[in-house]
This record gives sequence, C-alpha cells and structure tokens, in this order.
Amino acid sequence: MYTILCVFLMPLLLTPPCDGGKILVVPMDGSHWINMKIMIEELHARGHSIDVVRGSTSWYITQDSPLYTSITIPQVEYMENFLGEFLKRYIQAQREKSQLEFFTLTKEFFSMISTAHSIYSDILVRILDDENMVKRLVAAQYDLVLTDPCIGIGVLLAKYLKVPIVLNVRWITSGEGHFAIAPSPLSYIPVPGSGLTHKMTFTERIKNILFHGIIVYQQRFMVGPSYDAICAKYFEGGCDIISLLQQADIWLFRSDFVFEFPRPTMPNVVYIGGFQCKPARPLPPDLEQFVQSAGEHGVVVMTLGTLVDALPDSLADEIAGAFAKFPHKVIWRHKGGRPSALGNNTLMVEWMPQRDLLGHPQVKAFVAHGGTNGVQEAIYHGVPVLGIPLFFDQFDNLLRLQENGAARIIKLADVNGQTFEQGLRDVLHRDSYRQNMQRLSRLHKDQPVAPMDHATFWLEYVMRNKGAAHLRTDSYRMPWYSYYSIDVLLVILAFATLLLCSTLVFFRFLCCRGSRAKSKQKRM
Repeated sequence: MYTILCVFLMPLLLTPPCDGGKILVVPMDGSHWINMKIMIEELHARGHSIDVVRGSTSWYITQDSPLYTSITIPQVEYMENFLGEFLKRYIQAQREKSQLEFFTLTKEFFSMISTAHSIYSDILVRILDDENMVKRLVAAQYDLVLTDPCIGIGVLLAKYLKVPIVLNVRWITSGEGHFAIAPSPLSYIPVPGSGLTHKMTFTERIKNILFHGIIVYQQRFMVGPSYDAICAKYFEGGCDIISLLQQADIWLFRSDFVFEFPRPTMPNVVYIGGFQCKPARPLPPDLEQFVQSAGEHGVVVMTLGTLVDALPDSLADEIAGAFAKFPHKVIWRHKGGRPSALGNNTLMVEWMPQRDLLGHPQVKAFVAHGGTNGVQEAIYHGVPVLGIPLFFDQFDNLLRLQENGAARIIKLADVNGQTFEQGLRDVLHRDSYRQNMQRLSRLHKDQPVAPMDHATFWLEYVMRNKGAAHLRTDSYRMPWYSYYSIDVLLVILAFATLLLCSTLVFFRFLCCRGSRAKSKQKRM
C-alpha cells in the first residue's frame, strides 16, 4: 500500500510549484496587440493572473477573454478610419509622385502621431481621475506592469503605482527603442526612416543626423507635451517620459542580431525576436487542397497587412495580370473588388493563416509590406520576400533582409506589372534568395533558449526579485553635457589653455629679463 501511494505522489513532488503573479498589461492596439496577446497566452498558461487596460473603442483587444480581465476605459476617439483613408491617399501620392501631396501627407502624419498620443494620454487621465479605479489598481497589488512603450501611458501608470516595469518593445513614443537606452553613434547606427544601412558614406551620415533631428523634434514638440502635462499634474516634482522609459527594469526587444545591424546594447535589453513564431499547423482542408494543386511549381503568398483594405484598381489589375503569367498558385489577401486580369491560378481571400502558410513546404515566396510580424515569420520559416513597403518601419525592415540577400524591394512608386513580374521572377528563380533566407532561419533558431522562454524567464525574474535595478544604468540621471563628458572636456581644455598661457608668460618673462640684462651690459 505504501509503495502504491509513493508511486501516485511522486509526480506531484517532482512538479515545480506554480507561484503565479499579478500582472497589469497596458498594450498598444493594432498589430502590436498580436505580439502582446501571444505573450499573455504564455503567461496565462504559466499560472499568472492578468489584467489588461483597453479603450472602449479598441480595434482588436476584446472586452471578454479567458486569458485576462479587462479594465475598459471610455474612449471617444477612433482612428482606424483615419489610418485607412490616410494610407489610400499615401499610396496614390506615391504612385503619382506628387511632391506637394506627399508634403501635405507628411504634415498630416505627424499630426496623426501627436493626436494618437493625446488620445492615449486621455485614457490615463480618466484612470487617474477616477478614485474608484485608482483604489482598484492599488488594491490589486500588481507584481509587474508589462507595456508596449509605443505609447507612454503604461510607463506612467507603473510609476504612479510604484510597480516594476517590463517593456515589450521595438518602438518607443518616438523612434526605435535602442536610441533611448543604448549608445547609438550616428556614424554607423541608421536612424529609422532614413533608409540607410550600417555602412554609410559621408553624405549618408549627414542624412542620418538630419533624420535623427526630426525624431528629436517629434519627441520634444509633438509627442512630449501630451505626457508632460500628466507629469506636471499627477507626479510631484514632475517627470519626463524618456527618463521613465530608461528606468524600466527589462526591455524585451522584438528583434535579434540575425535581423538587426550590429550595434551597442545594454545588460537589461533582452532580445526576443521571433518569439511569436511557431511551427506551422495543418491548413484548413480546402486551402490545403489548393496548395497541393500547385504541384512542383509551388505557391506564392501575398498580403500587404491589415490596414490595406484595397489597392487602387489599376495597380491591383497590374499585379493580378503579372500573377497570371506564372505557373505557380497564388494566395492573395485582398479585400477590394475582383481585378479584371485575375488568373485562374490566383485565390483571393479576406483572411489567411499567414504563419501556417509560410511554414508550408509548398510556399516558395512571400510578397509582403514588411511589417515586423511578417518579416520575422518569413525568417523563421525560411521564405524569401518580395517587399513592397508602405510606411512606418516597413522599408527599414525589408532593407535589412535585402542587405542579407534574402529579399528584394520594389518601392511603391515603381510598382507596375512589369517591375512586379520581374521582381517576383528573381525571388522565385534565383536560388540565392531562398538560400540566404534559410541561412537566416538556421541562425535564428540556433540559440540555447527559445525566445518565448527567454521572455517569460525575465518577466518572472522581475517579479521574483521585485525589479532588476542592478541591470539598469543610471545614465538617464545625468544631464546631456555630463553624459557626453562635455563638462570634463571643457575643464581639461581650460586647464590646458591656462597651462599654455602660463608657460608663454613665463618664457616671455625670461626673454624680457634677458633683454634688459643685455641692455645694461651695453650701457656699461
């Protein structure tokens, strides 16, 4: 009897205890939520209790979920329609090469960014002005705040609650995250939007500095004021959103050096690029049948992201006509009308299981806009890319693949039937594209710990240890002139100048004294 009891109890003794923490998640909506939700799924599976702050007009963050409890804040503004309309006008301006319209759209884009931060700041104000909400948040005694710093309200809320914070990050309130926390010499670190690599000529370095100036201007005058007002009202002594970001315990960075150009980093930056990638699951039967019907030629997958409802009719017709010339099967996510030139080899869908398709052995190429999720999934599954970047970070993402020989870029203004056909033929028929992408895939997978396990370890590490201050530099406390040692250089320069002047005065004194002695001797 004792032996039987031991047999049943042994598995319980060997199972590690589950000490779930309480986590407050402040996400960014849209495609960023896709990443955050995958992380939430893993944390939920590991026994953690999760609350998610969402606006009432959220696009993708649902009110009810088995994974988390929602904290829904009334929100009047809704920006999805604006983004859709903006993108249509942007595509048209690129196609028509209208400089005036492009300049107008650039101004509207910066205004949109400023408005977005104001909208999210309003969510935080509604939280902090609601006494019952504040009491609820304080009473919850969270172990951790997990936030996407593309918006700043999660960082501010963590400071208000005095809770350790982890960032699920690639972008901060303005620009790319590394520029806020790690040394970023502009001589070889390309600024997002510059379209440059880490190998820059003198002219390109000038361009890089100018683009960095635009980001600094954006943070200081277009983004910062929304958060400065909150800091002044709710935090004694005020605060600064960039300094608060720099105080974060851990930065879970959605990138890795298979994809990113080499650059300096910091001990509290943890690279989890591709953490959302998983082996492909079986396709739905009808889709699997279509894929298998491609035979030896294989399949091309095309999508330009969730924001593109429809391409201009003329462009869609040219792309459809180009696809029709290939023996391959094509799966194209397209919500617009059916192009007149659509071939029998092309299946148009409003949604596709992108991850599972890219992992299918029949898929030979991926036509994409260059979003971070799609690029990392292409790397994971080793599928070469024909890139048509639209805006945000998409060109920079694709440029990194192109520099590694794993993608080819066609600028939106240059896309037509002929350029699209030629670009796709190159990606499909030049073996170097697939070989280079598969090399990146092998490098990405060749690591001791899977990115998701790496991410959850550090999240739980921060909860176990009530933060990770020992990994964080205090450079953010230093004024800029101290950070760059300008004050030290000025003191050294002043001392050197004083020493030089003293030496000159001393020698002049000796020379004058010698001259007077000679004069006396002559008079005698």
